Amino acid sequence: MENTNFGNPATTFGNSLRDDGVLTKTTAGVHAAVNSVADAADSAARKAKPAIDQVAAMAHQAVEKAAASAAPAIDWIGEQGESLNATQKKLITDTSAYIAANPLMSVGVAVLAGFFISRMIRS
Repeated sequence: MENTNFGNPATTFGNSLRDDGVLTKTTAGVHAAVNSVADAADSAARKAKPAIDQVAAMAHQAVEKAAASAAPAIDWIGEQGESLNATQKKLITDTSAYIAANPLMSVGVAVLAGFFISRMIRS
């Protein structure tokens, strides 16, 4: 008669228990390693937090200093803009008054200016 038993059931069951034990030990080892890495990362983060906070405070102070030193420059530029506006309005008023007082001279100056500008562009 032919033996149709493909394996000893007791041996297969024993290997299964042994494999489960190895798997459990391996899983426990991996879990412990992951916990160790996570604890190390948490510890590093706790140690780095004061340094990060200090750098953030220094950056905040630098921004405040830059803003404080820029404020007078911004005020000066605003004042100069107002002065330039006033100068522009005065120049326009004076030019309009000159043109009204001397219309022929103004047309002659404009024609000469146009002639010289066209000569410079062609060259």
